[in-house]
Amino acid sequence: MSVHDALRSRWLRTLDAVRYGESAPGPLPDPLPYAENLMARWAEPQRRYHNTDHLLAVLDHIDTLAVYAADPEAVRLAAWFHDAVYRPDRSENEERSAVLAVRALTEAGVRPDVTDEVARLVRLTVTHDPAPGDTNGEVLCDADLAILASGPEAYEAYTRAVREEYGFVPDDAFRAGRAAVLRQLLDLERLFRTPHGAELWEGRARLNLTAELETLTR
Repeated sequence: MSVHDALRSRWLRTLDAVRYGESAPGPLPDPLPYAENLMARWAEPQRRYHNTDHLLAVLDHIDTLAVYAADPEAVRLAAWFHDAVYRPDRSENEERSAVLAVRALTEAGVRPDVTDEVARLVRLTVTHDPAPGDTNGEVLCDADLAILASGPEAYEAYTRAVREEYGFVPDDAFRAGRAAVLRQLLDLERLFRTPHGAELWEGRARLNLTAELETLTR
């Protein structure tokens, strides 16, 4: 099955789980155009890391962590939208993605409580710092940051792809900006909040981040 087909199948399952049932105020629209629109966004040419492969990886990690979430389907929808608007040269991507989520999910017939939670979760990815007890936020943020705990080759490919996304930024400025992001992550008391992430990903991620920071600041 292609990545496109796998994502489309996942979208249909998730949307079906959170839309109005017999109490729908009117006919529900065809869900496929929403999937196609989102996948087209995730395949935009400026993306090197934040692309459909990343989306699929985040959804896979959410499947692993779903047992910890209060509402796994809301978390899955948030994954679809968390980088749906992505321009590396802009700082309002998360807000614009949240606004897109509200508009699209409302139109698609998703219940308002789920729509509101998806928008909140998308905005949370600005900091990746969920409040204690925010299990949905913990699962989404852990899934999004799981790449940080990958092995050496995968982590190197990740950092290379991020640099390509910011190819318009001069080297000195990129190194300074990237170093600031790494320090912000390392300053978090915990990178991963779910039991799975804390046990299996935390140590490796901190080693990767520290090594990259040392390379950037030599």
